[in-house]
Amino acid sequence: MSSTPSTTLPAHIAIIMDGNRRWAKNRFMPAALGHAAGAKRVRDIVKACSALGVSQLSLFAFSTENWKRPEEEVSSLMSLFMTYLQKEINNMNANGVRLKVVGDTARFGPLLQDLIAKAEAQTAANTAITVNVCANYGGRWDMIQAAQAWQKAHPHLSLQDMTEEGLSAYLSTSYAPEVDLLIRTGGESRVSNFMLWQAAYAEMFFTDDLWPDFTPERLKQAIEWFSRRDRRFGSSAPL
Repeated sequence: MSSTPSTTLPAHIAIIMDGNRRWAKNRFMPAALGHAAGAKRVRDIVKACSALGVSQLSLFAFSTENWKRPEEEVSSLMSLFMTYLQKEINNMNANGVRLKVVGDTARFGPLLQDLIAKAEAQTAANTAITVNVCANYGGRWDMIQAAQAWQKAHPHLSLQDMTEEGLSAYLSTSYAPEVDLLIRTGGESRVSNFMLWQAAYAEMFFTDDLWPDFTPERLKQAIEWFSRRDRRFGSSAPL
């Protein structure tokens, strides 16, 4: 498959990685092995995005609602996250990947928080691609914390003085452009509280592929679909 022309390449791709548990269930495996297979798929997609020239990739790894899952599964996900940081960080660094963990990390254990801090510091100067791993993240949380941060930074102003541009500067991904292409795997057609502000004008690509089955070739198909979209950002279509 030919590569997508750079003029139509999305600068920021966000992915809701859905379907790990169903992938495992279809193979009569425990959910933990599905999540492990999904973590392996991340490496392929990061590599593909970097090769194509995508500058920002945001991955929905763990939502604020995922704490409601069985304790055993949550514990397994936390362990997988720590293992991923320990095993993949040197590979990321060698390939110019900058890692950012986006979300309310204060709820994580001290060891995981320390691993996150070290991984972010180790890759801070890398420029090939920025990978935003969204963990304990929710779009509503992001907007609330941004509003609170704005108010703290402007104690003498009222909310009436807040602008869209002003609030955007305090979102967790303020350093990144808004999402151009949002992909959801797993057959569902909803955004599930993911980057509600940042994806306001994103093109949305939904696929039945379960996340561990989402290949770089499928990613290229999504990007090619994106390249054919007529993005008007609220303006009227030409007559």
